[in-house]
Amino acid sequence: MSPAPALPSYASGISDVPLLGDTIGANLDRAVAAFGDRDAMVERETGRRWTYRQLAADVDALALGLLARGVGKGDRVGIWAPNCAEWILTQYATAKIGAILVNINPAYREHELEFVLNQAGIGTLVAAAKFKTSDYAGMIESVRPRCERLTDVVLLGTESWQRLLTSGREEAERGAARLAEIGERLSADDPINIQYTSGTTGFPKGATLSHHNILNNGYFVGELCGYTEADRICIPVPFYHCFGMVMGNLAATSHGACMVIPAPSFDPNATLDAVQAERCTSLYGVPTMFIAELAEPGFDSFDLSSLRTGIMAGSPCPVEVMKQVIERMGMAEVSICYGMTETSPVSTQTRSDDSVERRVSTVGRVGPHLETKIIDPETGLTVPRGVPGELCTRGYSVMLGYWEEPGKTSEAIDAARWMHTGDLAVMDEDGYLNITGRIKDMVIRGGENVYPREVEEFLYTHPDILDAQVIGVPDARYGEELMVWIRMREGTAELTAEDVRRFCADKLARYKIPRYVHVVDEFPMTVTGKVRKVEMRQRSIELLGLGDAAHTKHA
Repeated sequence: MSPAPALPSYASGISDVPLLGDTIGANLDRAVAAFGDRDAMVERETGRRWTYRQLAADVDALALGLLARGVGKGDRVGIWAPNCAEWILTQYATAKIGAILVNINPAYREHELEFVLNQAGIGTLVAAAKFKTSDYAGMIESVRPRCERLTDVVLLGTESWQRLLTSGREEAERGAARLAEIGERLSADDPINIQYTSGTTGFPKGATLSHHNILNNGYFVGELCGYTEADRICIPVPFYHCFGMVMGNLAATSHGACMVIPAPSFDPNATLDAVQAERCTSLYGVPTMFIAELAEPGFDSFDLSSLRTGIMAGSPCPVEVMKQVIERMGMAEVSICYGMTETSPVSTQTRSDDSVERRVSTVGRVGPHLETKIIDPETGLTVPRGVPGELCTRGYSVMLGYWEEPGKTSEAIDAARWMHTGDLAVMDEDGYLNITGRIKDMVIRGGENVYPREVEEFLYTHPDILDAQVIGVPDARYGEELMVWIRMREGTAELTAEDVRRFCADKLARYKIPRYVHVVDEFPMTVTGKVRKVEMRQRSIELLGLGDAAHTKHA
């Protein structure tokens, strides 16, 4: 009798809890009806606070204000700002009227802003006037003549924002019936959000997500964290990313929990202060954020006893950091999540009853109502458990597609609706996953995905650069840092790292600017003429003396 065949690397998420069939607006209305007087949102920097009833009033006023400006179902509304209460109001107001919110990374510069405005066909842009060294208003005015669809710009903190809210408030009584009527005509499967992911061909792609995609993902992430209306979630991760707006905001409102905004951008001291002052029960972050918090000089003076859970995601978590988060921050139920923007984002998650070993050595197992499998990239066939291959995900979370790019959509989502992640993974006997590498050469720097080709395309515009190849090299703080190997044009002087940084400044987001520069006469090549980036990375580790960083243990 022959032995039983090995189990395939396939798992499905069984759940007694049904999927939500709501739109985001309807789900918020349910939370308001159930938890109207409970805290919904706290903005620490300004001291402003909203109950669920107050949040709903401002969301509805903004929705009516947008309607008065001519914004309707399917219209694209851009949001370009750091974390603030207005970001959240815009998120829910656009959902209420069926407009598609387009998230724009606050780190973007003119080159990237112009592309997104035109590619998404944004007609209305809600933006901060400025933040830190970024003059958003100036950049908008610079690119506006080249963005024909952009007809309306609303700057936060100015009269244009106040007019928008005031016009909506004046319509509040009559407008309630109008919003209800619009809501009845919206489908949970309508596109509601576009999030841009760095593109391998030099330009970002707009992952288009529905109410059903992101509402359910936020809800089930919250379910696995055990959220109720008693929870208070500290959200220092950016709203422009799924981590903030889905795993943070939608996880909170779908459970009647409170969203706490510690600061406009990440500040370790402000984050710890917010947890203490607001008695937060949950804290989010990428590993570099937790590392910074644990290293804060006054860390031991903060009372973090209210914490019980939280989420660490975005890049691999060093084992020692995870242990410190549990022991020193009291986050005994902290969860590791894995996913991608195209899957709303979370596909796998550790559970609160998983051992510490599971939480430091895996990215968990498949989420409720989702499927995962590991395939041989060459044959497309599912491999046995314990064998590495490409991770694929299927279910309610898979995006509708890349905005107006059917060709790129079909490259990522196959005929059976499996999303091909491009990540290499191994599934163990119990269905837990380890991410072991990437089929493509994406670099993850401090939770930010960077596709080398996009940076290379930009560097090609430098008059002295003949060729550029960007790779990721190990970094103890960020997980990976960018390094560029450059071939110079004949007769030109070698570029230094500082020269490259100067060339990229104000044109590329800071996290896309290479830290290291290596000038060479030629790149290592395969016999078929392809650049050997694996060899480049190995040689770079030796060249830069990054052996210790390369051996930092991660989950």
